[in-house]
Amino acid sequence: MTRIGLLSDTHAYWDEKYLKYFEPCDEIWHAGDIGSLEVAERLAAFRPFRAVYGNIDGQEIRRVYPQTLRFTVDGATVLMKHIGGYPGHYDPSIEGSLLANPPKLFVSGHSHILKVKFDKTLGLLHINPGAAGLYGFHKVRTLVRFVIDNGLFKDLEVIELAG
Repeated sequence: MTRIGLLSDTHAYWDEKYLKYFEPCDEIWHAGDIGSLEVAERLAAFRPFRAVYGNIDGQEIRRVYPQTLRFTVDGATVLMKHIGGYPGHYDPSIEGSLLANPPKLFVSGHSHILKVKFDKTLGLLHINPGAAGLYGFHKVRTLVRFVIDNGLFKDLEVIELAG
């Protein structure tokens, strides 16, 4: 069983609540638009950290984190990319990879819209954790926590951050 803390679109904004809410997590994942290496380093110092870069991330971040990341955690294959779309409307830059070799979980960010949706066609779960930073049109800042247990996804929680 692996407890995951997931966020996206911090846009260089740091909030101590990230650590508070990710305290029970085994890993932290960031789905891009990190905004500063400092945010990534603080999260990585707290828990094992996986991230992809987003469209606003500069070369400093792009040298450390990839555009697309595929990995396996507790029996579940995961594919993460900042600009990914969602079931029925995947971004052309990732659609071929999803169709050719669907993961069990596809994580993306970019839209600043929290969305959790199962893709019946590809048999995968899609999660976009919304935006955890201040920059953007979103009204509510969000984080997501969930558990991966032997390839199954459980106990998904949406956390709303004030401000």
